[in-house]
Amino acid sequence: MSLVLVTGSADGIGLETARQLLAAGHDVVAHARSAARADDVRAALPQVRDVLVGDLASLAQTRELAAAASAAGPFDAVVHNAGVGGDAAAREVTEDGLERIFQVNAVAPYLLTALVPRPGRLVYLTSGLQERGRLHLDDLQWEQRAWDGMQAYSDSKLHDVVLALAVARLWPDVLSTTVDPGWIRTRMGGPQATDDVADGAATQVWLATSDDEGARVTGAYLKRFEVQEPNPAATGTALQDALLDRLAGLTGARLP
Repeated sequence: MSLVLVTGSADGIGLETARQLLAAGHDVVAHARSAARADDVRAALPQVRDVLVGDLASLAQTRELAAAASAAGPFDAVVHNAGVGGDAAAREVTEDGLERIFQVNAVAPYLLTALVPRPGRLVYLTSGLQERGRLHLDDLQWEQRAWDGMQAYSDSKLHDVVLALAVARLWPDVLSTTVDPGWIRTRMGGPQATDDVADGAATQVWLATSDDEGARVTGAYLKRFEVQEPNPAATGTALQDALLDRLAGLTGARLP
């Protein structure tokens, strides 16, 4: 049995990931951005060990979440599932002065990775749109470019791939992977999406817990249990280090 933390597990793919883990006999700590949503998780998943609360659009709350997660662990695996979509019509800035999509989708998983004691496995959720992503190191927060919400989302999903591959390189004792779940029928994916939510969670559950040889990969980008080729921008070590440096500068936390 593994102890697994799943961020963003109040609904959608995250909730289904937690549900599948519990059904397989694993122990799960869930996460929601508010106390009300945490109550919804407990009602939906009465077997869950705990539900941690923290809004990832706040650096302070993300740090508090990291402290709570550190106390709840150590974890065998952490699934960084939480994220927001790219439907914002205009650039939104959080209380920290950071662009919201970038903060939730990229800064938050980086900060949690840096602050929570390293587990045996890390799984970062990305999107097939990572292939459209661009690594604008001089404009990560869309301060200079004309706003494009879907491009900002695609960029953030590329950042997740970069983070996963960088962690795999820097922490050889941790299996670090990133997963494209597909276009899933959830609140974020919308009713026109082509894939079931169960399929969108299955690969993460496998990577987080299975002893299959295929699940014990690191530095890999997967979809439907198969290793795929990521955006080439994600594989360069100089670009990986440059993004990590910028994330460290924004958060004040470096990877141990």
